[in-house]
Amino acid sequence: MTGRAAIVLQARMGSTRLPGKSLAPIAGRTLLARVVERLRVRADLPVVLATTTLLEDDLLCEEAERLEIAVLRGSADDVLGRYAFAASVLGVSAIVRATADNPAVDLDAPYRTLEILQRSGADYVVDYGLPLGGTVEAIAVPALVRAAALATDASDREHVTPFLRRDARSRAVDSLPPSALRRPDLRFTVDTADDLDYMRRVYQEAGGSVSPAPLGDFIAAADRLRHRDDLRPGADVR
Repeated sequence: MTGRAAIVLQARMGSTRLPGKSLAPIAGRTLLARVVERLRVRADLPVVLATTTLLEDDLLCEEAERLEIAVLRGSADDVLGRYAFAASVLGVSAIVRATADNPAVDLDAPYRTLEILQRSGADYVVDYGLPLGGTVEAIAVPALVRAAALATDASDREHVTPFLRRDARSRAVDSLPPSALRRPDLRFTVDTADDLDYMRRVYQEAGGSVSPAPLGDFIAAADRLRHRDDLRPGADVR
């Protein structure tokens, strides 16, 4: 892999639907810790927490210190600007964008997307077909900086990549992960209390609390849980 890169992980305590979720426990560790341990497994890249300057996010900074990852802080609303700032401080040519609400992110996703980004000369790469919450996004820093300079819509500033993906000056490429992992019918992200409860069940079923389990183990666990739920009359089946 050529060029310098880093994984920039966004998190905040002020989630509208599930406040404080980044520090919620899952299989004995915080959600943030679970994501960080997975991002570190395959890719030999620094992981940097990008959070806000709000006082409530001091708690995330304390957790990041325990996890021995660096922290950069910026606007609560302008996440695109936060990422551009992180890229400039880190002095990298590419970043992997990850979010702290995806505790089953594929172990190979950072390396896979970065390798395609750099081999193809694309500006943006994302996996196609993984469970929701299973992938990351690889972004060339010049394209990220251009998006930060040009995007004016509040939604573009908050969600980071929509402007970049539709900008005619940027080249976006879909990565095709292994076929066994292509399960877009599954949801492995945490937005609500129900999502958190579900991911705790999946973790327990997959045995992912001791060491980071491959995404395939989580998929198999979700299928087993679904099968058992299907056998229970009146169960709330995902």
